[in-house]
Amino acid sequence: MLKSFRTSLLAASAVTLQICATQSSALELKLANVLPESHNWNVAARGFADEVKAQTENRVSIKLFANGQLGSENTLVEGLQIGSIHAGIIGCGSFQPVDPKFGIVELPYSWPNRQAAYAAYDGELGEQLEGLAEAHNFKILSWWENGYRHITNNRAPIHTPEDLQGLKIRVTPDKMRLDAFAGMGASPAPLAFGELYSALQQGVFDAQENPLSIINSSSFYEVQKYVSLTGHVWSPACLTVSNYSWNRLSAEDQQIVQDLADKWRDTQRELTQKDDAELIAKLEAAGMQVNEVDTAPFSAQVQDIWTQYESVFGADLVGLVKRYSSAQ
Repeated sequence: MLKSFRTSLLAASAVTLQICATQSSALELKLANVLPESHNWNVAARGFADEVKAQTENRVSIKLFANGQLGSENTLVEGLQIGSIHAGIIGCGSFQPVDPKFGIVELPYSWPNRQAAYAAYDGELGEQLEGLAEAHNFKILSWWENGYRHITNNRAPIHTPEDLQGLKIRVTPDKMRLDAFAGMGASPAPLAFGELYSALQQGVFDAQENPLSIINSSSFYEVQKYVSLTGHVWSPACLTVSNYSWNRLSAEDQQIVQDLADKWRDTQRELTQKDDAELIAKLEAAGMQVNEVDTAPFSAQVQDIWTQYESVFGADLVGLVKRYSSAQ
């Protein structure tokens, strides 16, 4: 009886030790972004996290931190480089402080449609930028979508570049975006995204520019009257992991995470397209006025930007954008 008890106790202890060892070896990755939990980045991220945990049999666990809980995009980028941030979904233009060539994702009027952009970022353009990321201690797992950016404002509908004259507009903090809007006669200035709603509410800015999904999920319809569908930039988002965290995964788990990153990239893109098809009606129902825009005059107005920034991005990268754009 005593021997049987001891045998059972040892067996139970062994199971306990095995469970503890498994738990202690599990890797938790914190995945951060600056957008509200309702945004499709986070809808897709939750699915991605759930499947990673299931398919790695709990060896890899991903915990989501939305809505800027771990800081601004600049903070996330800096953290990825030193390993204090494990992973993020980040608008790729925010990587410009790391290497100015990442600014090519913000070139105005680059893509005639989404399919041309998808082909470029899933192809050679994406490969070139992924190489830049690797050199700075982070890995771009897959190219998600931020989408086409449009202008909202409280002054009047935007129909022509002349309607931008003197418009106080918040833009992302990159020089090319500032130069593009200044060249069209607006008065652009950068501001951290987390401060934007209150700045619009207080009248610090007349206008801002973002994709429809962000305009809706951030409730800008409460503080802006007009939406003008300028579509001046289509930009990707990067599902990104710090090399310090990536290298802690086994080769098997790396492959699982990579495959799921690609799967949820496609799902997130589908969600963005679905959102865009529905959001105009939602924003109008919330009281906004939405107007279509002939983009040709706007595109013509920013051609100098392409010439000016080719020396920054390099002829090879700009050539890739032109090749993929014209292939559609």
